[in-house]
Amino acid sequence: MAIFAISDLHLPLSVDKPMDVFGERWRNYVERMQSNWQKIVGADDIVIMPGDISWATYLDDSVADFEYINNLNGTKVILKGNHDYWWTTMNKLNNFLERKDFNTIKFIHNNAFMYGRTAICGTRGWNIAGENSSEEDKRIFLREKQRLILSLEDAKRNNSEEIIVAMHYPPVEIGGQNLEFIDIMKEYGVKKCIYGHLHAAAQKFARQGDVNGVNLSLVSCDFLNFIPKLV
Repeated sequence: MAIFAISDLHLPLSVDKPMDVFGERWRNYVERMQSNWQKIVGADDIVIMPGDISWATYLDDSVADFEYINNLNGTKVILKGNHDYWWTTMNKLNNFLERKDFNTIKFIHNNAFMYGRTAICGTRGWNIAGENSSEEDKRIFLREKQRLILSLEDAKRNNSEEIIVAMHYPPVEIGGQNLEFIDIMKEYGVKKCIYGHLHAAAQKFARQGDVNGVNLSLVSCDFLNFIPKLV
């Protein structure tokens, strides 16, 4: 039993939006990722997927992408990314999984997923709010902090012994000092946080390793060479 993570799959199986336009490293990545995944992830393992899952705009248009995910080994725990336009209410998401018999997929939204005594928590996150942020960005940033707290409170109710936080956006900005997400994690005893969102040149500046006692890891699939990372 192990926990892996990989994000930003940007699956194009439901729509005609191939990722190889972003460079040679994306060529045939769907097939390569499937091969890598099936070699290292077991049926009893968990794979955390913090956002940007499918290019589909609507949930019912995403069937091919979720069928691909459902057929991969392990239980997949999915959070929302900024490009997941198909995302809707938890009731509709769970009804979709039931209707399509996608029984290896779970969603996190204001809740925690328990794997033994380990809780997987998280939220999408947002651009880190600063003095030059718009009022709308500040509002979304505040809402995402509250959603992280709701998720962590659910872990607390379930008497978790360890908590892993997953976010789509980085929990700290590049070179910045705003640690509000990190402070929330520390309050709940979180030691590990994984995140995605960053691609190409931006990955060179990703904050990784220890930040005030929380270990950060970037898990964007192109950064991982399309191999799920053991966390």
